[in-house]
Amino acid sequence: MELLIAANPNPDSKLPFLLRVPIAGGLVFRTSGTWPRATALYCHPVSADEWPADPDIVERATLRSCARRGAAIDLVLDRGRENRSQIVFTRARGRDMVFWQSPRTRRQARPNVRTPTARAAGLADLEIVVDTREQYAYRFASQQVTTVQRALPAGDYGLVHDGRLVASVERKSLPDLVSSLTGGTLRYAVAELSALPRAAVVVEDRYSAVFKLDRIRPAVVADGLAELQIRWPSVPLVFCESRQLAEEWTYRFLAAAHTWARDEHATIDRLASATVEETDLATAPAAPEPSTAEVRAWARANQLTVPDRGKLKPEIWDAWRNAHRPS
Repeated sequence: MELLIAANPNPDSKLPFLLRVPIAGGLVFRTSGTWPRATALYCHPVSADEWPADPDIVERATLRSCARRGAAIDLVLDRGRENRSQIVFTRARGRDMVFWQSPRTRRQARPNVRTPTARAAGLADLEIVVDTREQYAYRFASQQVTTVQRALPAGDYGLVHDGRLVASVERKSLPDLVSSLTGGTLRYAVAELSALPRAAVVVEDRYSAVFKLDRIRPAVVADGLAELQIRWPSVPLVFCESRQLAEEWTYRFLAAAHTWARDEHATIDRLASATVEETDLATAPAAPEPSTAEVRAWARANQLTVPDRGKLKPEIWDAWRNAHRPS
């Protein structure tokens, strides 16, 4: 029993994937993604005949369980991570709809708050630059925002004033935060952000979730986050409860930065001329060496043998430096 995801052969469809669920003879949906990682995915049910005779399979996953429970289909995949999801049949905006959601997106969809619709800093419209490498980008659909995609030298969402990048926000889910922290890439990212006049890292989860991690010692992550704040105090780490609230915080932060940049002409004249056309920040400070605990965690994640405590061999440090050498 398998869950199959294929490329949609219809080039005119806005939903690029076909999802086939092995229940009731095989249910087929058009959908926009291969897994509901950042948000619930809309699924458009279609006839089973729309499944191609020779499908271009994008992802194939063995199912441990596939069962209909009321208005939902529960899926349990035979893998360690991202293994549980639901296909929910519901009604919204006066019509029947189907959504594919995971436990994470279900929690994020219900933060039990209503975000304000008032304009941030009184701005009728705010242009936010979204990095071209950003996946599942914020849409700022409920706010007065215009988004443009361009390559940013630092962060995922930026504010450009007079051709200069004056503020940027790096977005992190908790799994991404942990992997980039233990892998060492977060140090370089924060170092680059610190070269900007205003910058921050926003996390789409609670700080308490750090202490519920089971694949890495929570103390390693907590110590690493504290060290980042000590080394680069100008780049705050902000934990928001959900993706929705992180998006709202990003909007308010960049709107405040717009007002500051507009009003502080004397400050703007002294800014470094970091433009969005640059591919890196020559003025960014070099990232310091990681702690032994971080290198030990990285080595184990890459199947290198290291002791539980004490010093690491020089070849382990050399392997870490080679893996994180700037390209």
